[in-house]
Amino acid sequence: MNICEYAHLILFSEDLESKMLSPSLVNNFEFNERCKIDEVPDMPARAHRISFSDKRPKFPSVESFNQVENRAKALHFFANHELLAIEMMACAILLFQVEGDEGKKFRRGLLATIADEQKHFRLYQGRMMEWGVSFGDFYLNDFFWKQMKKVETPEQFYAVVALTFESANLDFALYYKNVFDSIGDERTSTIMQTVLDDEISHVKMGHKWINQAFSESDKNLWDIYRELLPEKLSPARAKGMIFNQDGRMRAGLDDSYISGLKNYEDPFAVVNRKSKESDESL
Repeated sequence: MNICEYAHLILFSEDLESKMLSPSLVNNFEFNERCKIDEVPDMPARAHRISFSDKRPKFPSVESFNQVENRAKALHFFANHELLAIEMMACAILLFQVEGDEGKKFRRGLLATIADEQKHFRLYQGRMMEWGVSFGDFYLNDFFWKQMKKVETPEQFYAVVALTFESANLDFALYYKNVFDSIGDERTSTIMQTVLDDEISHVKMGHKWINQAFSESDKNLWDIYRELLPEKLSPARAKGMIFNQDGRMRAGLDDSYISGLKNYEDPFAVVNRKSKESDESL
């Protein structure tokens, strides 16, 4: 199967089974003009049960994680973010027609990330089902997709997805791993560790692409990153309640970038991670 045909299936099929098709089906990485899209669709195709809701779901407090229903609800949030990531990667494959060997590398990288996100989704889904919860039992938000609508270049895509949302998950995954450890839930803690390890490689891939694209620029990565972000998307979205410096170092981010992000402050309460729980991670 051609990679663009594969991405088209993920983005425009409503059922979960199609969105979880194995990337191993892809054996051709050339861009297929028949599958190209000129703009980001208003939303990815989803069956009614797993469609987005206008109602904003409330993320459970960690103090309530002793109840398995609340743990399952938290994983439901995370699973939706994984599915969104899969759909966003598929959209990027179809939207950005990068040519030549660089294009093949770009699409291969996104395909590898899709495989990881599918793995994460299944891990979350399986654990939820053990607790009697199915994907679609709670409201699903579309915050990440709204940001995808603002993306215009591969570099901007990686700034939004890898250096913002997946960067934040370096913090969230570690934070919730520790929470699950603290209540003796080893199985879920192990899932969060798997997600964390994979996110490090995703952040690394995004920052390498941006560094390469701006290799002749006199600006540093921190300045380039802030310029790439769409309007109203704050760098504060790239970190969580704790700051996983080691994870960012393992992702290859330089000291000045890590320092810039760590010390960045945003006055808006919506991104004041220290004062509230947040679910906005990938």
